[in-house]
Amino acid sequence: MASKLEAFERLLNIMDDLREGCPWDMKQTMETLRHLTIEETYELGDAILENDMEEIKKELGDVMLHLVFYSRIASETKHFDVADVLNSICEKLISRHPHIYGDVKVANEEEVKQNWEALKLKEGKKSVLEGVPKSLPAMVKATRIQDKARGVGFDWEHPEQVWEKVQEEMHEFKEAVEEGDANQIENEFGDILFSLINYARFKDIDPELALERTNKKFIKRFQYLETEAAKAGKKLHDMTLDEMDVHWNAAKFL
Repeated sequence: MASKLEAFERLLNIMDDLREGCPWDMKQTMETLRHLTIEETYELGDAILENDMEEIKKELGDVMLHLVFYSRIASETKHFDVADVLNSICEKLISRHPHIYGDVKVANEEEVKQNWEALKLKEGKKSVLEGVPKSLPAMVKATRIQDKARGVGFDWEHPEQVWEKVQEEMHEFKEAVEEGDANQIENEFGDILFSLINYARFKDIDPELALERTNKKFIKRFQYLETEAAKAGKKLHDMTLDEMDVHWNAAKFL
């Protein structure tokens, strides 16, 4: 424990040095750091997807630096400091886990989630959906919305019901396409995606992770196609689809 506290204190001291002596660090505000923090978070996400533990360690350090940076800026305006931040999250964790720090009994993970959402409402939130960040990517946001609705009991009972909803939305999308109403087509397509994300949740599939794996698979196969075309002295736009399919199908076995 002593070594962990020492390492954290070292980071805090370095942050003080940078804020007081580095022209770039002195100039930063919460607003200028925001987009950099988002970038660092995505880089951490990439490292996790790659299961690269060394890179995960580095990216966690970058994210932690940003958290310390925000706390240092806030301390300069006397709003809060890093101790306030840490004590705040500690108090919230204790309050939200009465089955650990109190006498509440829970039978499983689902009851923990339900208690969590109920406690948030008692703390003054008007909606269980208030905790979903507006700037989240749409697919991640849909997943979080559905999770939170489930936490208060608003959910389907069986995955078969959700799959029926997916099929219903696909039928409505097909009708919208046939009618040619662009706005309605977009609306119905959004409903399909939302329903599929819901079904994925029932099947314990992370839709964001699933789509990203498909993205990586497509990139790998397409780049193989490009490489093989170049070896043959050809450019993709000069090849027929049948010619490209030969290399595309071969890429499936790599």
